[in-house]
Amino acid sequence: MPAEGKSDMERIGLFSEMGYITIGDKYASHYMRPFNEAASKNRQMLPGGSKTLSALQAGYFEPQFVRIFEGEAYSNPVQLRRRYRLAESKKNLGSAFLPSNGDKLPCGHGSYYGTIGGSYAYFSPQLKAKERYIAPGKNFYTNPGKKGTGYGYANLTIGEQYPHQPDGYEVERINAKKAQEEHKRLLKGGPFKLNLYPQEYFDTNPYFNDKPLPPVKKSLPKKPTAPPFKPSSPAKKVRGMKGGTFDPFPSYSADPYVIKKSKAVTTNKERQIFHPSPGPKSRPVRSIIASNVRR
Repeated sequence: MPAEGKSDMERIGLFSEMGYITIGDKYASHYMRPFNEAASKNRQMLPGGSKTLSALQAGYFEPQFVRIFEGEAYSNPVQLRRRYRLAESKKNLGSAFLPSNGDKLPCGHGSYYGTIGGSYAYFSPQLKAKERYIAPGKNFYTNPGKKGTGYGYANLTIGEQYPHQPDGYEVERINAKKAQEEHKRLLKGGPFKLNLYPQEYFDTNPYFNDKPLPPVKKSLPKKPTAPPFKPSSPAKKVRGMKGGTFDPFPSYSADPYVIKKSKAVTTNKERQIFHPSPGPKSRPVRSIIASNVRR
C-alpha cells in the first residue's frame, strides 16, 4: 500500500495500473506541421466554376425554368363576387325590411307635421292672463351736488361757511420770535461749558516757530567789472566794392590778348609718336564653383 494516497484497487478497481497507448511512438514535432494533412493528399472536390447570368438555364440551380402558377385554373373575380352575394342572400329568412311610410317633412315654422307627438301646452304661443301692474313708490328727492372742489369755494360742504381767519403781515416771523423768547425764558443760567479745552485732531505744524527770525544778512557789494574792448570800427569783408582793402581800387595792369602756342608732341628720331609699352593683360578665369561642377 503506498504511503500517500489510495491504492490501485481502491482507485480503479484493478490489481495494477493500466499501461499507456502512446508508449514507444516516435515524437512528432508541432513546428511547421500542416493544419489539415488530408487536404493536401488524394483527389479533392473540384467545383464546376462560376457561371455568368444569361438567358440560358445554366446559371440556375434547376435544370428548367419553373413557373409559379403552372397548371392553375383561371378565376373570374366578378363571377366570384356574384356567387358570394347569392350565397349570402339565401341566408335571409324573409324579404327585405321596408318602412310603413316614408319620412315626413315639416311644412314651415311652428308646424308639428312629421313629428312623433303633437304640440305641447307649455310651448303654446298664446298669452297668459297677467295681474295688473302696480308701480312701486317714488324715491326721495335731493338737491344735485354743487359744482366745485370745496377748496376756496363757499357753501359747498355739508357744514356752514368757513369763518374768516385774519392773516397778518409776517405772521410766521412774529410767531418764531415769540417762540424764541419763550424758550429763553424757560432756560436756567447760561450755556453749559466744559473745563477741558478741546484738543486739535491733527498734530501741530512742525515748521511753525514762535521765536523771531534773525536779521537778514547783507550781501557784500559786487566789484564793478570793466566793459569789454570794442574796436572803433569792425573789420570789413572783401566784396566787389573793395571795402576791406587799403586802396579803394586795385592798380591797373595791362593784359593784352595773346594766343598761346600749343606744345610740340614728343617724337623719336624717325618722327613717330612715342607710345609706352602696354602692361600685362588679364585673361578670363573660371570660378571655383564652375571648376568643382566640371569635375
